[in-house]
Amino acid sequence: MLAIVIPYYKINYFRDTLTSLANQTCKKFKVYIGDDASSNNPEFLLQDFVNIFECEYFRFEENLGEKYLTKQWERCIDLTADEAWIMILGDDDVLGETVVEEFYKGLERPNFASNVIRCATIVIDEQNKTYSDLFTHPELETGIEFSIRKLKHETRSSLSEYIFKKETYRRHKFTHFPSAFYSDDKAWFDFSEEKKILSLNEAVVYIRVSDFSLSGSSSNKIAREAECQYLLLIYVHQFHKLNSSEKGLLLIKLEDTFYFNKFKDIKVLYKFYFRCLLYFKFDKLIKSHKKLFRKLYHSFDT
Repeated sequence: MLAIVIPYYKINYFRDTLTSLANQTCKKFKVYIGDDASSNNPEFLLQDFVNIFECEYFRFEENLGEKYLTKQWERCIDLTADEAWIMILGDDDVLGETVVEEFYKGLERPNFASNVIRCATIVIDEQNKTYSDLFTHPELETGIEFSIRKLKHETRSSLSEYIFKKETYRRHKFTHFPSAFYSDDKAWFDFSEEKKILSLNEAVVYIRVSDFSLSGSSSNKIAREAECQYLLLIYVHQFHKLNSSEKGLLLIKLEDTFYFNKFKDIKVLYKFYFRCLLYFKFDKLIKSHKKLFRKLYHSFDT
């Protein structure tokens, strides 16, 4: 069975989220709401959906989301029972009517062998107006293939569009990055465990971007700090799986984040430099030399 987990904090669009659950064509799911010590108690809204879908509400007295959002996700997952699959749905995002139905159809596909399933998405604004075209994905791809596509800006991704096996989540948990930026991206190649991610392009999740959402309010500096940590983990653990052009792309992205974040790990920088010699094209290598040696010099100087 599917558990839909909502780490709740903001009430602004929560009725829309709950209504989208009530409108599902398949009601074979249970909702778990973990209130992150919000000042806006949502229980009066939940009364309107009693007997429409199964739901449990729990209020945490300590706010974790402000500092450790991934820990809030994890303690909300801990509320679930024996459900085998988990979706973490944002408290302002909206499910298309057939998301749950398409999920169960996906499980019945011939030779199904995925730990992670994802839906198509449309970005919406505060007035529920579409803010983007429909984003779809290859039917099957590995977690690292997805990561490279995102580094190339060929796709977008957000937590709410994914459904994953609880057993693989338990083996890996979420990696904490500042404000949880890239924590979900890292999870998909962890949770997929070399198996391919299955895309349900017929199922649509509407992702809201507003002044109240994290992506609409967090500073660029926090996002760049998280990006550096995320790229470093790919660099350390996944580099050998990439082809030459992908390795070059990752090194270019890392170079940019190193300078933005004043990265000073001398051992990493030296190894990074020699990999640049191997994978950068000549013109890019010339441009990088001056910046990299300046970075190495300042590392010694400080």
